[in-house]
Amino acid sequence: MAQKNKRTHKNIVLSVRDINVSFGSHHVLKGLNLDVFEGEILGFVGGSGSGKSVLMRTILDLAQKQSGNIQILGEDYDTVSVENRISLDRRMGVLFQHGALFSSLTVKENIQVPMREYLNLSLQLMDELAQVKIEMVGLPALAADKYPSELSGGMIKRVALARALALDPELVFLDEPTSGLDPIGAAEFDDLIASLRDTLGLTVMMVTHDLDSLHAVCDRIAVLRDGVVLTTGTMRDMLKETDPWIVSYFQGKRARAALDQKPDMRKTRSHSQHAAVE
Repeated sequence: MAQKNKRTHKNIVLSVRDINVSFGSHHVLKGLNLDVFEGEILGFVGGSGSGKSVLMRTILDLAQKQSGNIQILGEDYDTVSVENRISLDRRMGVLFQHGALFSSLTVKENIQVPMREYLNLSLQLMDELAQVKIEMVGLPALAADKYPSELSGGMIKRVALARALALDPELVFLDEPTSGLDPIGAAEFDDLIASLRDTLGLTVMMVTHDLDSLHAVCDRIAVLRDGVVLTTGTMRDMLKETDPWIVSYFQGKRARAALDQKPDMRKTRSHSQHAAVE
């Protein structure tokens, strides 16, 4: 059963406590604490090389921590039985940076990888489920038999998202989901994430540099600096911060999100099928 935050009374889907991660003599995370609440999209930001992706990989047990505790969906990830850990893994989905698709597999086969790993399904059923996921992320049905080399950057991101959703997870991790996309493609992808969160009841932790994404779809933002979470809050909270680094990040020359713009400015764009898959 998920914990509740005593102050907000919200269910805590992911709880990270006193996490320390080092690579040799280089200390990346230094007693980091973070909560992710049920149903929210949390944007996780920080400078390049600050350890954002390291934290995500540590949560997923893809990077080793030296100390600390991680609870996922109410379970201690370090002490659960093998059976319960497999069950937890099935309740999470991951979109890795740059998509990380298998180049020798088709779109359909890439999406089926988690199904083959965790489920015992017939090929026909896996084909049908993969097609559902393809349509869910806004790709044309004909994309199923294409290879990654035949896809645009935006399509690769959508296939990676479809794979992350293959097992109908409750908690989804997105690592730089809009990096490398043009503004229209990035905006369309933001809309897709928000729509899927609302439709499927997802909780999303999104590592990103994209200030537009932070402004458009994130309910809260957590700022990583010097190995710890410096602060958390809404975009409005970030714009009120006085810490020099946070001010520079959110209100600097390239920080368009700091402008006094209407919340729906990014909604005024084409939703054509072409834009959705480019």
